[in-house]
Amino acid sequence: MENIYLVTGAAGHLGSVVTAQLIQSGKAVRALVLPKEEHLPENAEIFYGDVSDVNSIKPFFENLKGRDPIVIHCAGIVSIATNVNPEVYNVNVTGTKNIVDLCILYDVSKLIYVSSVHAIPEQPEGVVITETTDFDPEKVVGAYAKTKAEATAYVMEAAKRGLNVSIVHPSGITGPYDYGKGHLTTLVIDYYNHRLTSGVNGGYDFVDVRDVAKGIIAACDKGRKGEGYILSNKYFTMQQILFMLHEITGKKEIRNILPLWFLKGTARLAELYYKILRQPPLFTSYSIYTLNTNAHFSHEKATKELGYETRDMKETLTDTVNWLKKIGKI
Repeated sequence: MENIYLVTGAAGHLGSVVTAQLIQSGKAVRALVLPKEEHLPENAEIFYGDVSDVNSIKPFFENLKGRDPIVIHCAGIVSIATNVNPEVYNVNVTGTKNIVDLCILYDVSKLIYVSSVHAIPEQPEGVVITETTDFDPEKVVGAYAKTKAEATAYVMEAAKRGLNVSIVHPSGITGPYDYGKGHLTTLVIDYYNHRLTSGVNGGYDFVDVRDVAKGIIAACDKGRKGEGYILSNKYFTMQQILFMLHEITGKKEIRNILPLWFLKGTARLAELYYKILRQPPLFTSYSIYTLNTNAHFSHEKATKELGYETRDMKETLTDTVNWLKKIGKI
């Protein structure tokens, strides 16, 4: 029986790349996007709906014409804001529960749930973080992390009840094709357009969206039921990211590093500034916290079982800069 891939959040950064890669490999794809979405996937069957409204997405699962559905649930809201809008919970938790329940109702053959490394409990410095089956909102820090932990726990329970589901945990996704201007994309834009004059201490594990998409598609075939896979790259300091941007663009190197006490004291003002600009904030109290905690993740399991690979971050940043130039953002 022919498979059809049902991708939620298909107009988002990750979902759009997953959809494009599937179509490029000749797969039949249904794309779930929000009403009034501007950037629609090409050559996919488009369905409009909101994952937090279960009735709006039922048609997405219907009239498959005998094709065997594989659902890839990418829809979600990433937030580093201090005060998280209730919409984050509605999409990340209620939306995931709706997708899981409909997968069971419509007897889909496989579900890939895109969780996050933030759903995994933190470990002390020096400990490499690996996959777990223990997901508890009380064991993670930050409103966003708590929503992903709660949703992942629900997915794991569904697996115990018989749903064929694999979970992927991306680290900090970056790369080209990000119309939503995620946090690292915003940093690239601000650096290139001379709005960023100082750096910060700390760092994170950043990974190319195209590598994550390939890992997700590999999990459709190779991912084991009830298993999780970290799709990370490696740890980079923010100074390393900024220096690579300097080398790529020839723009002025940023040498000034703001002290932690200053960042903590001005984080809320920075959030207000980016809210006025209608852009995701670069630095918040939560992001400062995250950049200074253990972010050393292992993707050994994904590499071994899924054939997961990552590319050089300089290639990722170069392609991001070139794409932003192409669409007139820098």
